[in-house]
Amino acid sequence: MGSDKYIVWHSTTITRADREKLLKQKGAVLWFTGLSGSGKSTAANAVEKKLAEAGKLTYLLDGDNIRHGLNKDLGFGITDRIENIRRIAEVSKLFADAGVIILTAFISPFCQDRNNVRQLLDDRFIEIFVDCSLDVCKSRDPKGLYKKAGTGEIKNFTGIDSPYEKPVNPEITVHTDTGSVDDCADKIIAYLTARGFLE
Repeated sequence: MGSDKYIVWHSTTITRADREKLLKQKGAVLWFTGLSGSGKSTAANAVEKKLAEAGKLTYLLDGDNIRHGLNKDLGFGITDRIENIRRIAEVSKLFADAGVIILTAFISPFCQDRNNVRQLLDDRFIEIFVDCSLDVCKSRDPKGLYKKAGTGEIKNFTGIDSPYEKPVNPEITVHTDTGSVDDCADKIIAYLTARGFLE
């Protein structure tokens, strides 16, 4: 007999609206996606810094950091990568429900995975495509991963022998190979302001 039939969702007295009123902001998930070396973490950090300076409560979930704890049991095969994103989505949903502005920096190469996150988070999901040419990403290669992928030391590496599916209709696109980090961050802050996420 399955145990899920005994699991019941319990409503709480304090609602998301109550928490957002207290924080003077709306919970949201800024989902940065792009190739390794595209500048996802750099852009996310710049946005978080600007939000903090404006007195907003944020939290940045970085791909490498998450694999030190919550997802340290996962590898880099297709199934584990899908599960990695699923867990991040669920954690992000909890943060957004708390009224926090979450910034996530994950390659998240597959459209279907990102669409699943969008369905889970609905209008609180803001997809940010960090667009940067593969050549520039390779030239940056901060962790030496492209070099290792090129020699076959790393298998199934996104952009080399595993595909990256570009977002079809992201809320925001920033070009980190032609624009400054500051300009990218300002564009994202302007989007949040225009759509009422920041009071």
